[in-house]
Amino acid sequence: MEKNLEFPDLIRLIDERSTAFRATVAAAPSLDAQVPTCPGWTLFDLVKHLGGGDRFWAAIVGAGPADAPPAEAAAARAALEVPQEREALLAWLATSTQLLLTALREGGPDADCWAWWSGLQTPRTSGGVARHRAQETAVHTYDAQLAAGAPQPLPAEVALDGVEEFLFTCVAAASAWPHKPTTFDFHAAEGPSWRLTVDGDGARSTRIPAPADTAGVDLDAAGASVHGTASELVLYLYDRIPADSLRVDGDAGLLDLLRAWEPES
Repeated sequence: MEKNLEFPDLIRLIDERSTAFRATVAAAPSLDAQVPTCPGWTLFDLVKHLGGGDRFWAAIVGAGPADAPPAEAAAARAALEVPQEREALLAWLATSTQLLLTALREGGPDADCWAWWSGLQTPRTSGGVARHRAQETAVHTYDAQLAAGAPQPLPAEVALDGVEEFLFTCVAAASAWPHKPTTFDFHAAEGPSWRLTVDGDGARSTRIPAPADTAGVDLDAAGASVHGTASELVLYLYDRIPADSLRVDGDAGLLDLLRAWEPES
């Protein structure tokens, strides 16, 4: 992967993953099924969360530039009314997703908007929102499939973008790493690799050569290196599967420190 997914691809992936999510919910035995990866949540709660998030971000993108969550987004979340009956609930979710997709299409990839992330490596734009929502929708589709008893790996296209999106959005920070400086490498079986550096200046990530391509490259050994499929890496980063589901070289204890760290955005 040499470049990020284009904006139309992100729009398509949000739509595709939301469609897969709805199909899983439609086929599930009960909306009361527990979601193992979201403790305390039922499948109904997961639907409400995903649809509410779609409406929340649709309002954010539609509001344009802002230094804080705009009133429109807060109002959309506060006024959330979710049907209890399954068919109506699925129609509500489909409408929620279309509201988000419409806002993104109308805004285009470069429209400024508020976002909770730092802006260091992911722009606070509708393009940044689209990239993150593609991942959230994909991961929550996995959650729904798990609740229904039929989990599937994330599609390679969305998962390959997802490793970098997580590192650029959820980890990038200017607040100091409170431990000895180190690096984490993430190697996807499909080819791409990334290095996360954490030190007194915060956290930032970059693409690096894959292990098979490092001959003659001056690349110091990482404190911990994580190997798996792109789907496994994304699910690990989102705390859906444990580290022992992947191959970890180096100091695995560093991953616990990274998991526990809560940098300021």
